[in-house]
Amino acid sequence: MLESRFSRLNQYRCMWVLVFFDLPTETRSERKAATRFRKQLLDDGFGMFQFSIYSRFCASRENAAVHIKRTKN
Repeated sequence: MLESRFSRLNQYRCMWVLVFFDLPTETRSERKAATRFRKQLLDDGFGMFQFSIYSRFCASRENAAVHIKRTKN
């Protein structure tokens, strides 16, 4: 019974998307850009794990691909 439950979960191909980054923050414009990037991650449903590490659970590979594409742009 337990094995069938795990096999059903594997069919969904759920995954976590992790974003690690190190952005320059020496000038005011660089700080603004870094803050904007972090805010976009939060608006897209990512949670802050550490100050420069964000994570998001995705129920499928297709859903993960959408969020990865948004993060890259």
